Amino acid sequence: MNKLGSAIFSRLVIILPYAWLLFFFLVPFLIVFRISLSTTAIAQPPYEPVFAFADGLSGFFEKIGQFSFANYVWLTEDALYMNAYLSSIWIAGVSTFITLLIGYPIAYGMAQAPRTLRPTLLMLVILPFWTSFLIRVYAWIAILKPEGLLNQFLLSIGVIDQPLIIIGTNWAIYIGIVYSYLPFMILPLYSALEKMDNSLIEAAKDLGCPPISAFWKITFPLSLPGVVAGCMLVFIPAVGEFVIPDLLGGSQTLMIGKTLWNEFNANRDWPVSAAVATILLLILVVPIVFFQNAQAKAEEQGR
Repeated sequence: MNKLGSAIFSRLVIILPYAWLLFFFLVPFLIVFRISLSTTAIAQPPYEPVFAFADGLSGFFEKIGQFSFANYVWLTEDALYMNAYLSSIWIAGVSTFITLLIGYPIAYGMAQAPRTLRPTLLMLVILPFWTSFLIRVYAWIAILKPEGLLNQFLLSIGVIDQPLIIIGTNWAIYIGIVYSYLPFMILPLYSALEKMDNSLIEAAKDLGCPPISAFWKITFPLSLPGVVAGCMLVFIPAVGEFVIPDLLGGSQTLMIGKTLWNEFNANRDWPVSAAVATILLLILVVPIVFFQNAQAKAEEQGR
């Protein structure tokens, strides 16, 4: 009985994550993909599906020849969508790099702090999550606007003669993304650095290795899993970010999240919107899959 119970438990441990991915990732993706193959219609919802799930597999195979990829072709013909993808990737990449530059020293300092102080520092990192994300973004509007706190402070100390125009630019978006996603960078970095064996650094110093060389040859390579995890946790949601570009960016800000919002709500073109979302998902998922496969192969070779 104990063996049977342990076998059932081990199977559940394996099945539950796959069931979660099936119902909350694969099924929604198939629904979106189905909408992307549809055509627009003056109806509710505003599209005409090419097949219905109620028809089952037989109905699916009967209508498979009617599938139209016209919406995907349309995306390649309209430069707006390609520019939105490229702009989103660029803004997310720059924001991720800045977040890494800021987050790494913070995580390193936390990992080197006394053990009694680390829980307090960790709480301070996650403290912003106790406040609504929308409220925090609105707070940056009050800080960055021409008559905001930042310009008033800089004017009062004589650093500038006239207010800086930050709100409505890409700089405001960078600030908003870096501030909002900084904890997602710090936490995996801290986890990797906190587990590092400090005796390796001490051995390097005893052998005459300068501190900077010891950092780049020992500390940074050992923290690479945290760097990769943090960059993914920041980059992936930043690419599809909508709230920060909409509130802090200007009308000329072009990101795929705003484009999706306009297509869904203003243009009511759900099939094109679904095609945009499908391509965005593939852009994000495919590199992650290749990276995981490469990492798995590298670990096997290391063994």
